[in-house]
Amino acid sequence: MHWHSRLVQPQTLAAPGFESLATPTYRGSTVVFKKQADVVDDWEQIENGYSYGLYGTPTALELSGRIAQLEGALYSFVVPGGQAAIALVYFTMCKAGSHALVPYSAYGPNKEMAQGLLRNLGIDIEPYDPLIGAGIANLIRENTTLIWVESPGSVTMEIQDIPAICKAAHERDVMVALDNTYAAGILFDAFGHGVDISMQALTKYVGGHSDLLLGTVSVNNESLKAKVGVTYKQLGLAVSPDDCSLALRGLQTLGIRLKHLEASTLEIAEWLTEQKEVKQVFHPAFPSCPGHDLWKRDFIGSSSVFSFLFTDNFTAQQVEQFIDTLEMFKIGMSWGGVTSLALVYPNVERPGKDYAGRLVRLNIGLEHPAELIQDLEHAFQAISKQKENQDEIRSSLVSL
Repeated sequence: MHWHSRLVQPQTLAAPGFESLATPTYRGSTVVFKKQADVVDDWEQIENGYSYGLYGTPTALELSGRIAQLEGALYSFVVPGGQAAIALVYFTMCKAGSHALVPYSAYGPNKEMAQGLLRNLGIDIEPYDPLIGAGIANLIRENTTLIWVESPGSVTMEIQDIPAICKAAHERDVMVALDNTYAAGILFDAFGHGVDISMQALTKYVGGHSDLLLGTVSVNNESLKAKVGVTYKQLGLAVSPDDCSLALRGLQTLGIRLKHLEASTLEIAEWLTEQKEVKQVFHPAFPSCPGHDLWKRDFIGSSSVFSFLFTDNFTAQQVEQFIDTLEMFKIGMSWGGVTSLALVYPNVERPGKDYAGRLVRLNIGLEHPAELIQDLEHAFQAISKQKENQDEIRSSLVSL
């Protein structure tokens, strides 16, 4: 063989028999068949053999199997991110003329898709109160095909009565999809509580290190697997085997990380409840969180993300200054990684409520809790001192 050809079509020279604790990272688009009769174009590669890298290499399918096992699902589709997972659910369950229900407290990009792309496609997405429970039956129409639930809710952390919502939905043959990212597919048993489709952003706790983007859509019966699979194939939701490899590694430490994050977060959240600058702490484990009793009933633990609200006498500008003063907490979106994050949410819209730029969300990482508390305390002191100075100046001006 000419050396040009030998470079392109090499023989395998390494000795076989190498066994590792790590799952191999298989990269590839083209799948080679033994003969023409074997050629297939099928996303169900576990059952029908590998066909094309678009539907996942063995690395992606290993991750798929482990997530399904973790969630108690029949099958998990691995997609490029949490938003891709949301899109896969919508495009599977809805068509022009469909009606779907989404809680006010859902993940922001979910609502953006609902009011943007989906509305333009003739799909009617109606927002609802996350605390509605069984009352959701009154919102179901003849053309309702999907109800989204997300518990806790994004930023404001409302806990939903998912069993009651599922019961009302199933009585009308409506599917329920859950964004289960907060629970990492573990702290809340989606399928045990009646959910039909469970999705999560592996970007968060499974990845765990803020260095990958992946999502999953999990189902627990053959009918839904086939239905989601058709849409999955047509959307071309390819994932990186390298990202899948990182997620597989993240799964190995997920248990310890969740346990440590829960303990640290509870310590910091408890400290915040005692601060004079704080009006309310939105953490599922505290009675001040909407739906706390439902959390105690349905969840086996809490994770690293929660929010708190400054008292009314602070301005949005002062809250922003608080964020800028923090040193250990980094300013950034997302959560679930090893680094603590803080972000103010000035434009959170909830019917009948105005947080006036005073709502802050924290993600607690693996730093020492005492040092994170010290960082928060320093920032509180800085803005309180600044506020006192501003009040003195205003007082002086008034006296003049």
